[in-house]
Amino acid sequence: MRYRKLGNTGLIVSEMCLGAMTFGTGEGMWATVGSVPQDGVTELIRTALDRGINFIDTADFYSNGRSEILTGNSLKSLGLARDSYVLATKVLLRMGAGHNQIGLSRYHILEGVNASLKRLQVDHIDLYQIHGRDPFTPLEETLDALDDCVRAGKVRYLGLCNLPAWEITKSLWISDKKNLARFESLQMYYSLAGRDIEREIVPLAKDQNLAILPWSPLAGGLLSGKFSRDNDKPDGARRATFDFPPVDRERAWKIIDTMRPIAAQHGVSVAQVALAWLLAQAHVTSVIIGAKNLQQLNDNIAATWLTLSAEQVRAIADASAMPSEYPQWMLTRQSTDRLEQVHKT
Repeated sequence: MRYRKLGNTGLIVSEMCLGAMTFGTGEGMWATVGSVPQDGVTELIRTALDRGINFIDTADFYSNGRSEILTGNSLKSLGLARDSYVLATKVLLRMGAGHNQIGLSRYHILEGVNASLKRLQVDHIDLYQIHGRDPFTPLEETLDALDDCVRAGKVRYLGLCNLPAWEITKSLWISDKKNLARFESLQMYYSLAGRDIEREIVPLAKDQNLAILPWSPLAGGLLSGKFSRDNDKPDGARRATFDFPPVDRERAWKIIDTMRPIAAQHGVSVAQVALAWLLAQAHVTSVIIGAKNLQQLNDNIAATWLTLSAEQVRAIADASAMPSEYPQWMLTRQSTDRLEQVHKT
């Protein structure tokens, strides 16, 4: 397991992060997604830590708080030193029927952070992330409340999920202008079947030294190797009942067809190839992996040992390439002459 700095901070995290979305049970989507009971959660966390993962990511919304509870119980039962792992959670989504039990208002953030601390059974959260956008609350109010959480010692660092580049940039400007704690990480959907963040968010992250934490790196299991053109609903696969995130299936089949022979050459799973490609991207800090059992967890972690050749990385990149969009195709055209002035080694 390799370790990387979290953006512009001094915090060190493993190149893989254990995602806790599968922890717990519930109704609706959680009956499918969250199915790991307490003993299974403890086993997964113990194994992940033993294999070098020091980063765990959950959210108050997962199984309506149950994921945080199970995560906290497991960490406590394992008797781990608090500074031996990095714990992340999120706030935004509905946690009750009331009008103010959702969103990024000062009210909900301050209620949410206290509730998460209680469920997790810790005195601070290492990375506190907004789960997305609140269309009603001004960014200034959200950032002020998050800064208060940091200054109160309840939170160490701030992160965000699922925002567009313009909104991320605006938040950084507000934080700089008001001398507030800024977002240091971007948790974004990023997989070979969904490379959209490479258009605007990756260049922004590089410029502002922000960590990128890909979620759903296997596109909801579609890139696990279980799916194919001939079997698009394999038994037991989560996507067979919870089809998320959205994916262009024809493009996905092309990617999978490219990865299968590469996986065979290395004697590994298709999932490991998909994860290894992400790990090979210099702009990726830590890939969030989810698992329902030890077999899935160990298979995913094994991707850290897989080194793809430059030709294999390029072949996969070509198969998963996005169509060029404006203004990028114009910028590329205009920049060619200038770039050719410098010799590339």
